[in-house]
Amino acid sequence: MISIDPKQNSERDNYKLLIGSIIPRPIAFVTTQSEDGIVNGAPFSYFNIVSSNPPMVSLAVQRPNNHLKDTARNIYNNRQFVVHIVDDENVAKINETAASLPASESEIELANLTLVPSENVSVPGVKEAKVRMECRLVQAIPLGGNGPGSDLFIGEIVRFHIDEAIYENGRIDPRGLNAVSRLAGVNYAKIGDIFSIDRPK
Repeated sequence: MISIDPKQNSERDNYKLLIGSIIPRPIAFVTTQSEDGIVNGAPFSYFNIVSSNPPMVSLAVQRPNNHLKDTARNIYNNRQFVVHIVDDENVAKINETAASLPASESEIELANLTLVPSENVSVPGVKEAKVRMECRLVQAIPLGGNGPGSDLFIGEIVRFHIDEAIYENGRIDPRGLNAVSRLAGVNYAKIGDIFSIDRPK
């Protein structure tokens, strides 16, 4: 085994170790809205479940050069966002939203995605996702040493929207959703073999 002290590594070296080993990572496509009404959309793979009672998710947004990204700034300002699950049918369009645009321009328009109104938050979602979750901010935590390196957001889901074609008896069909996960570099993965293991009693 190779033993590495992360404090002796550059940030970039630690980043490569993290994204290369913590795989696959679910991808959240997040819409937010600026004070000027511009709808921002961006994908994030530092994302996961926090709780089911109440239902909550976490989202970490990095601060490149210690500057807030549009998504983080918008969440701090209006405390609302919508999380969409990235799947094999929308991943190409959502990849386009990763482009660096000025805050005055919408990635939604760039990727030709379709906005749909939300029910419990003011931020719209996008029609092209099979699952979307309207969220209200519960807690925001700036993280990092010499100046925050990222912002961790915990949001409570206040409304689920699920494509009826993949929903049955309270469960989501994983094959129907066909979520895409993030690996390292430019690599992604689809759902492969699904197997079951009984949990011990």
